[in-house]
Amino acid sequence: MDLLTIFTILIFISAIISYLNDRFVKLPGTIGIVTISVVASIIILIVGKTSNSLTESITAVTSNINFSHTLLDVMLGFLMFASAIHFDYKKLKEQRWPVLLLTTLGVLVSAFVFGGLFYLVMQLFPHPIPFINCLLFGALISPTDPISVAAIIRKSKVPARLKTIISGESMFNDGVGLVLFVMILEVTGQSGSAFSWTKILKLFAQEVVGGITIGLVLGFIGYRLMRSINDFQTLLLISLSIVFGISVLAKFISISIPLTSVAAGLVVGNKNISKKENSEDFLSRIWQLIDEILNTVLFVMIGLQLVVLPYLKNYWLIGFLAIIVILLARVISISLPGLILLHKLNYTNLAILTWSGLRGGISLAMALSLPNSHYKVIILSACYFIVIFSTIVQGLTLNKLVNKLVRDSDNKNS
Repeated sequence: MDLLTIFTILIFISAIISYLNDRFVKLPGTIGIVTISVVASIIILIVGKTSNSLTESITAVTSNINFSHTLLDVMLGFLMFASAIHFDYKKLKEQRWPVLLLTTLGVLVSAFVFGGLFYLVMQLFPHPIPFINCLLFGALISPTDPISVAAIIRKSKVPARLKTIISGESMFNDGVGLVLFVMILEVTGQSGSAFSWTKILKLFAQEVVGGITIGLVLGFIGYRLMRSINDFQTLLLISLSIVFGISVLAKFISISIPLTSVAAGLVVGNKNISKKENSEDFLSRIWQLIDEILNTVLFVMIGLQLVVLPYLKNYWLIGFLAIIVILLARVISISLPGLILLHKLNYTNLAILTWSGLRGGISLAMALSLPNSHYKVIILSACYFIVIFSTIVQGLTLNKLVNKLVRDSDNKNS
């Protein structure tokens, strides 16, 4: 099946699901799309037992999509740039220390806590997973997903300060999580050879420091070019060329696409790019539209992954336990930076930050990129359960939790 056919069918399915949600289901956009996609996948699997031709066609399309490559190498740069271009840098600067701690120490603590707890959980089953593989799972599942967070937090009732911290954390911890994932993956594939700190530090410098530096440079060049023109079409083409350039550069040099795109987007989005009054509004609206379309396609792809992951039914108990473990790891990873920064804990903020720690497509893409093994099947299954739970359950109940906590807090203070 050629690329054009796959893309056409994917857009068609996305349009149908988006229409059904908006017209009948009426759940918040992202949550509704994932929910309908999962239900559609279950129906496809049930009907597929009768060898239905439509079911086979949809399964074939889903099987032909390299989800990991499509998201990490193609869509991620656009989604991260779109999120960053709308982000208020001044607000981020005000909350820089909480964001910095959560994106560094928070990710590391979460990865090791999750890895250790999941390792203990797997001892209860006939085929336990080695600790290093559990740690690898911790690295890919610990970062909160910027795409899921942005889609749900945007219209939530989370207090403004916390919203900045949650959004800022999700934009930057993804790059840190990807680097940690690559580091641990390299260790698992060394087959007893000596561990090289030099190689790890070089990788970190290239991915994180190099990525942010290149992003700032490309963003500044794009900003200077935009400042010299007033044509809407050229403004859009320059912004698109920045993102395409980042994706292409990532193929030749080791840079983090999320961090590079975020750095470039923050520079472009927080500068006065044109003398024309409505130029910035035009660029913002176009990138918001790109963001929403790609989000729809991405979450349809996440839901339809159920079609090509039929072994999920064998690991539902592990998936359920993994959900509990990731929530515990999230609580601990937030509490520790909170104690370091404030020397105390605000339990209302702790609860909101924990429940808003959504996982999404990037974790699933990293899990799909693991080398084939029995461990991969278990990790991928558990990862899928966590992603679906965080998107649907946490996404649907976040505002209710926020309202209750804020109301309880007001009652105590009155």
